[in-house]
Amino acid sequence: MLHGKGAYVNTLGGDYSSELQVASGGGHVRVVEMLLNAGAYVNAQGGYYGTALYAASIGGHQQVVKMLLDTSADVNAPGEEDRSALFVASEGGHRQVVKLLLDAGANLGKCGHQRCRRR
Repeated sequence: MLHGKGAYVNTLGGDYSSELQVASGGGHVRVVEMLLNAGAYVNAQGGYYGTALYAASIGGHQQVVKMLLDTSADVNAPGEEDRSALFVASEGGHRQVVKLLLDAGANLGKCGHQRCRRR
C-alpha cells in the first residue's frame, strides 16, 4: 500500500528517527504492521529512543514488541542513554514486555546506564 503510493518508509531524522519508531512508540499496531510490510528497517537507529523496539518497550506496547521481535528486531540494541529495551520495560513495570524480551534473548547484564551498575 505505501510503496504503491511512492512512500519511502525509511526516512531518518528528527526526535523519533523513523516512522516505524513513531508508530511503535505510540503502540499503533496497524501502522507498525503496514510499515514493516512496506520494508521499514526494523533495526534503524537514531533519534531520542534509538530503536523502534526501545520505543515500544518504554511504552509497554506488548503487541508491537512481539511484532518487532518476530521481524528480527535486535533485542539488545541500545536506546536512549545507551539503555536497553529490557531496562526500560522493567523500569516501567511492563511485565509481559519483559517476558517477551527475555524469551527473545535479552541480555540481563546489558544496560549501559550507570543507574543499573552494581554498587
